[in-house]
Amino acid sequence: MTTEFISGQVTWNDLTVPDGEAVRQFYESVVGWKSSPVAMGEYSDYSMMDVSGTVVAGVCHAKGENANLPPAWLMYVTVQDLDGCVARCRESGGAVVDGPRTAGGARIAVIKDPAGAVLALYEPESTSPEVDG
Repeated sequence: MTTEFISGQVTWNDLTVPDGEAVRQFYESVVGWKSSPVAMGEYSDYSMMDVSGTVVAGVCHAKGENANLPPAWLMYVTVQDLDGCVARCRESGGAVVDGPRTAGGARIAVIKDPAGAVLALYEPESTSPEVDG
């Protein structure tokens, strides 16, 4: 995940599935990513790295806090006012799939647009005052 947070920017990509281990192996085989386990208590999720070793995505198990997330690549977009964005989502015909909740020192919410596509909103501890989502 980037350390420079600009509101409106795609900050992260995650995939949450029932069998994270099998899917991790799939992406290692197909696109050449390497993985590093991320301890989640009784199991591990995975940080996925490109050939240079840069972490580019995550593959997670649909367990615990992630049990409600759909099995799709999920983009995380940085916002400065998560609660305001969630309210505007609902006002604009969208729905909240998960959250708002705290995750890794930040706050997130997964929303669904009127067409049914999902997107995660990510409010880090600090953001740059660019464009607000």
